[in-house]
Amino acid sequence: MFRDIQRKKQALSPEECAEILKETRRGVLSVTGDDGYPYGMPLNHYYDGETGTLWFHSGKTGHKIDALRRSDKASFCVMDEGVKNPGEWWLTFRSVVVFGRIRFLDDYDRAVEISRRLSLLFTDDEAYIEREIEHSGPSVLVFALEPEHITGKRVSER
Repeated sequence: MFRDIQRKKQALSPEECAEILKETRRGVLSVTGDDGYPYGMPLNHYYDGETGTLWFHSGKTGHKIDALRRSDKASFCVMDEGVKNPGEWWLTFRSVVVFGRIRFLDDYDRAVEISRRLSLLFTDDEAYIEREIEHSGPSVLVFALEPEHITGKRVSER
């Protein structure tokens, strides 16, 4: 059902993929958009290392949400910042692509918990986070990408 990566020597282990998903803050969620066109959008995410679930938050309406309601299939791609070794002009970086299905979260208390975890990736100002949740929480939609297939690889740009 899912293709293997072609350059197997560049493949990352499942543990390395999980590490990158946990360490990165943003990636690109890709869905099937209007009229069958691909639609990719940058999103921040929270990776739950215990369950392997990727969590996102969004407004409750729009192109992305319409697409996700039409088809629950999606992919999410992240890459690390890369490393430039002394004397080299190129970067070596690692990327991960997750294929899976979207699940919308209906439990408000759980949505607040996920929103809080996601916010803590960007700031430790808990008072600010609580004000934002109180103000925006009711208008936020939280959804999960439940992975069905994950690949990762190390690439040099040279």
